[in-house]
Amino acid sequence: MTIHIESDLGRIDVSTDAIAQIAGTAATECYGVVGMASNNQLKDGLAVILRRENFGKGVSIRNDHDVIDIDLYVVMGYGVKISEVSLEIQKKVKYDVEQYFGKKVRTVNVYVQGVRVIDRN
Repeated sequence: MTIHIESDLGRIDVSTDAIAQIAGTAATECYGVVGMASNNQLKDGLAVILRRENFGKGVSIRNDHDVIDIDLYVVMGYGVKISEVSLEIQKKVKYDVEQYFGKKVRTVNVYVQGVRVIDRN
């Protein structure tokens, strides 16, 4: 699926995978986020942390009447305040996607798929 951006010079089609990559990168840059998890069902009750090239599997993008809805599936670090980190993720992802693509982001939903101890060594 693609999202269309109209300009004076023509039309630009942006893949939802590109938007998912930007959203996933923005989310993992936030303090307290260990990584992205797959949006599929968890296997054996464990969230598998995705590598950078697979961030799109941890992000779901919906486009409805020129606005974007984003679902993020994240793994957070043990000891962080989940509500505060989630709020920062929502702000950063919304800002980054709107700046990169010039489209309005209506919602950013954060689903915490697990908590991991952050290795401080």
